[in-house]
Amino acid sequence: MSGTVRPAARLPGDTQRPLVILAVFTLALAVVIALYGRDLWPAPDGAGHRLVADIDRWRSTNRERTVEARYDFTLNADLKALPLQVGDWQGADIPQTNVEVAILLEPEQYVYRRYTRPDGKYVWLSLIGSRQTKSFHSPQICYTADGWQTDVTSQPVALDEGSLYMLRVDARKAPWEHVILYTFLYPNSLRQAEDGAVLFKVTAPLSGTPEETVALEEAFLREFFHSARL
Repeated sequence: MSGTVRPAARLPGDTQRPLVILAVFTLALAVVIALYGRDLWPAPDGAGHRLVADIDRWRSTNRERTVEARYDFTLNADLKALPLQVGDWQGADIPQTNVEVAILLEPEQYVYRRYTRPDGKYVWLSLIGSRQTKSFHSPQICYTADGWQTDVTSQPVALDEGSLYMLRVDARKAPWEHVILYTFLYPNSLRQAEDGAVLFKVTAPLSGTPEETVALEEAFLREFFHSARL
């Protein structure tokens, strides 16, 4: 009898098991990155705050974008702390006389301001932050209920990098005409109810043509958002 100890024989599946485990781990990692990758990477230096924007409150659409904002538009922040002076725009808080906002919507945070440029042109900014679904509805519902005629389209807003998609409402009720751009902002792509959302809405009275009015609003929006990507 020889004193040499022979190594135990490997079963056929032993050599494949580590490869199978590695393949499963790699696949799982790929799925996580595909679903939540936009939330995993750190924001670029100086980018400010990373948010997810979409034109629909209830479901993810192909207009969803990850945006870099100069200010924190989440419910972890005090939305009223948003500066009154933004670029060349000077803001002023507008007293809210519509009691239905508080009674029906019950927002956790609400901001309503008018921002004016040195040339006298102005826009209204509305921010509604909430964790309740009842706090959000499409702005055209209010216009239609008040007798306005409305047209709704999707509007890409060109930023320094990429485009932020917003819903555009052209509203008319003689002698007034308004152009509204709005989107919903989320802390991340999970859109969990406990994290809440913020409706970001810009409204302007018609100034020149509708497209010139949209250009005015886009200039205002670029003071808050500077990049967007898939």
